[in-house]
Amino acid sequence: MALKPPVVLTIAGFDPSGGAGITADIKTIAAHGCYGVACITALTVQSTGGVRRVEAVDASLVNETLAELASDVEIAAVHIGMLGSGKVVRAIADFLALQKLPNIVLDPILKSSSGADLLDAVGARLLTEELIPLATVVTPNVDEASALTGLPVTDPERMRAAARKLHEMGAPAVVVTGGHLEKAIDLLSFTSSRGIQQELFKSARLKSNSTHGTGCAFATAVSCHLALGRGLPEAVLLAKAYVAAAISNAHPLGRGIGPVHHLYRMQEQRRAILADPEPVH
Repeated sequence: MALKPPVVLTIAGFDPSGGAGITADIKTIAAHGCYGVACITALTVQSTGGVRRVEAVDASLVNETLAELASDVEIAAVHIGMLGSGKVVRAIADFLALQKLPNIVLDPILKSSSGADLLDAVGARLLTEELIPLATVVTPNVDEASALTGLPVTDPERMRAAARKLHEMGAPAVVVTGGHLEKAIDLLSFTSSRGIQQELFKSARLKSNSTHGTGCAFATAVSCHLALGRGLPEAVLLAKAYVAAAISNAHPLGRGIGPVHHLYRMQEQRRAILADPEPVH
């Protein structure tokens, strides 16, 4: 009998282009050998050209969906992405406080890369006050870290300061992703018995027009590695490598910023099979 894969719950919006949100999260979860279940928080009209419209899902539907999933399967990790409204944030905070699930990865999505607001002001306040303290790790990019803390985040030292402020706001661990900086630098910051420990992860910047959904892919990959029993530093390192490979293997799609290739490993496996097919007896 095959080993049962860990179940990863993703709570996020729906991106019909498949580059980010629920559709991308499920692909990322599958790519890591986990089983994905999902709760949609908002519907969007978007393509590689940007977000045109956002419609938040009714909070009661979100609440019922989460309760039904939790009653049916053992959830090993939770990824939280776009939330859409304050009422949805409240429903998710209440659910997490009740269920006490492990390995909660919060990607605090406030705006799309094209500039559209993806969470209202009430939702942003509740995310800060209610969700950040419930998370195992929070994974803002530099713009989100700046919006959450009120600090400018433009270099590694400012990333360190923003992470410390997020710890003060209740986050036990933080990854500030620096893909928007001149050099691709991510900062892991976590609290321990020895105080706050911080580690920089550096890599070369990839020149690509296929970067839509990198934040979603990174945060979801971290949740998968935590579900698989890996420690946070290893999870961050492996998730960063996964996103880099997904960018490198991406195909040009659409007229705007194309998506990363979440399932590039299937392509590699197919090449291996074609190169060395099994003999037919």
